[in-house]
Amino acid sequence: MKSILKTLAIVLTLTFTLGSCSSDNDNDSGSNTSSRDVKYEVTGNYTGKLSVTYIEEGGAALIEDITALPWKKEFTAKKDSQAASISTSGYGGVKGQTLTGKIYVGGKVVKELTATATEDGIIVLIPGTYVFPL
Repeated sequence: MKSILKTLAIVLTLTFTLGSCSSDNDNDSGSNTSSRDVKYEVTGNYTGKLSVTYIEEGGAALIEDITALPWKKEFTAKKDSQAASISTSGYGGVKGQTLTGKIYVGGKVVKELTATATEDGIIVLIPGTYVFPL
């Protein structure tokens, strides 16, 4: 079950990354668009097993188990990295438990989403992809 959820998380992350690259131009004109300082954050009350897939500083996708909430990862993306993206999935939780995922760039929240566990205790959280401006 755990490997299925990790595979699902990778596939969904890559799908959303590729699908949003051409249409994600909703940056505020006042935001720090030149910053490549990225912070991912996952918070909530979900008690099941969790794993997170994220694009790291060099642009590769990494998978990591989340052992405790809140979880965060901070880095400065390299110039050849095109996007910041995160997805989290879990099983073994309780219906109604929640997770919130945020992507910060330059200290400002650029993507945010809250997900709720299903009746089976499964949760999938995909806040989206932030594409760095050219």
